[in-house]
Amino acid sequence: MIGRREFQIDRRLLAFALAGLLSFASGCTVGPKYHPPTAPSPIAKNYKESTVNFHDVSGWKVAKPGHAMLHGNWWETFHDPQLNALEEQLNINNQNIKVYFENFLAARALVAEARAGYSPTLTTSPSWQRSKASGNLRNTYNTGTGASNATSSGQQSTLMTFPFDVSWAPDLWGKIRHEVRSAEYGAQVSAADLANEKLTEQASLAAFYFQLRGQDALIDILKKTVAADQKAYEVNEGSYKAGVGDYISVVEAKSTLESAQAQLTNLRIARAQYEHAIAVLVGKVPTDFSLAPDPGFFAPPPIPVGVPSELLERRPDIAAAERTLAEANSTIGIGYGAFFPNVLLSAAGGFESSTFKHWFDWPSRFWSIGPSISETIFNGWLYRAQLHQYEAIYNSDLANYRQTVLTAFQQVEDDLAATRLYSQQVQQQRAALQDAKHYLMLEQARYQSGIDPYINVITAQTTVLTEEETLASIQVNEMASAVRLVQALGGGWDRSQLPTPAQTGKKVPRAEYALQH
Repeated sequence: MIGRREFQIDRRLLAFALAGLLSFASGCTVGPKYHPPTAPSPIAKNYKESTVNFHDVSGWKVAKPGHAMLHGNWWETFHDPQLNALEEQLNINNQNIKVYFENFLAARALVAEARAGYSPTLTTSPSWQRSKASGNLRNTYNTGTGASNATSSGQQSTLMTFPFDVSWAPDLWGKIRHEVRSAEYGAQVSAADLANEKLTEQASLAAFYFQLRGQDALIDILKKTVAADQKAYEVNEGSYKAGVGDYISVVEAKSTLESAQAQLTNLRIARAQYEHAIAVLVGKVPTDFSLAPDPGFFAPPPIPVGVPSELLERRPDIAAAERTLAEANSTIGIGYGAFFPNVLLSAAGGFESSTFKHWFDWPSRFWSIGPSISETIFNGWLYRAQLHQYEAIYNSDLANYRQTVLTAFQQVEDDLAATRLYSQQVQQQRAALQDAKHYLMLEQARYQSGIDPYINVITAQTTVLTEEETLASIQVNEMASAVRLVQALGGGWDRSQLPTPAQTGKKVPRAEYALQH
């Protein structure tokens, strides 16, 4: 039997061996090191569409270069209390955001799972067994002088065991380290996806809100038009009954009135749909949600766009694409680690006795210890094929990252141009509307003087209505393009809000993290 001193010597040798393995493992990590990719970036110091010079310098302009970039609640830039309140409700109650939030928490848990690979595994399985042998069994044994038989007829026995098993696979080739890094980068991707989803939902709400206000403005125009057409119909009908007007004017006025009423009904359908969409975004049942009409309209505020070099740090989708690339690089490291042997250190020990009285006595102990190594000799080049797969995925993610950057610059330039040009179109349309109103006033005077028939008045009224509807639609497009511009610039987000790899594995209470983000 092995004595205490021998056991202590073996334990020291094991500790020495483990220390050597750890020292070796700390300096041996196979696989490529990650280097952030170079992103397509413009040579110009400013966005092209923010520096275009026009003879007509009136209309919307970007904020002055000295203005700070958007931060935090970007929608407050539009100075609409109702929109501010809705956005706050969305941040709390939007179900799509909650899905991405839970996905992020799951990604954080994967980091903890991967880090568990650094630790040894300790298991125990205590057992108690009472058994009785068959009365018809005979045991044959040799005493050295010849064979003899002993009978174990009906023998009973008790066995109590309290074992412990310890196993640990040292990370000799950095496979576990790559798995941890991959999980950490994956958690960062999930955090960036969460930020991007929040920005998308917030921008959708703002766009729907301004669309709804645009419908309110159109409804207000149509209400005034219906009232004017109703009055015109009554005047023409009265003139006809008095014998001073013709019947065709009555029919024309009635047709114009009914057409305006039909358009008004159609606008109310669109408004209801926008209201229902907003209700779902803020997490409410459309049946219990309503927004009071408000036909007021205003121009978008100046928006600070910064310089192109800042865009890579402010777009959560770009951050997600870059972190996905880092995650793919770590996966390649895992693929390289598969080519190297696996070492497993294991030990077992415990107490074993047939009586409870002597169960934990020192002579009742048992133990075993020993390392093992395993290596795949041939598997049909499986590991090589997997490595090629991981490298292809990395190259695909690299192309996706660069495409995401190019798309981001395109969106900023598109929305800068749209917002600026829509504002100029609004001014031009207002001038056209004033001319149409002047035309209507002249035509009404000619009709009242008996020079022109009433159909000319109807034509002028239709022109005014068309110009008013066009103006309202352009204003909606202008506000929507301003919202898209804010979204293209990343809203109030920047890369500093992304958790570091070390932070992704920290234990943060769910409620506390939700409050912080």
